[in-house]
Amino acid sequence: MKYVFFFTLLFMIGTASSQTANAVFTEKIIALEKAALEKWNTGDPAGYLELSAENVSYFDPYLEARLDGLPALKQYYAPIKGTFRVSRYEMLNPKVVSTDKMAVLTFNLNCFEEDKETRWNCTEVYLLQPDSTWKIVQTHWSLIKPLGN
Repeated sequence: MKYVFFFTLLFMIGTASSQTANAVFTEKIIALEKAALEKWNTGDPAGYLELSAENVSYFDPYLEARLDGLPALKQYYAPIKGTFRVSRYEMLNPKVVSTDKMAVLTFNLNCFEEDKETRWNCTEVYLLQPDSTWKIVQTHWSLIKPLGN
């Protein structure tokens, strides 16, 4: 009977520790994403470039194929720098699923540019680097089809 209690106690400690780590990772990952979005909203892609790993893979609806690597992402973002401004945004339904070295963030994003609203789905895969920083290794953006279309 004392063995059952002992193993139950170990399981509960491990579960609580895991939930605490996941909560910390959730806050960290969402904060990183919001900081990148804040820069992006001023027309500056640097926040996302700084957050992306060298081997990042990138999908968005304006590309026919995946981009591979940070140099390709920098080249893709270069012509659009400073060409837009998002007056406000709403990050909706953020969810982070994580292990101790990897986190997947999914969310919906509503962007408002003057009187135009654009709605997005986003998935970001973050990997904990050897220097203890989180970097995006895979990004996928897709447009949400407007209701009624």
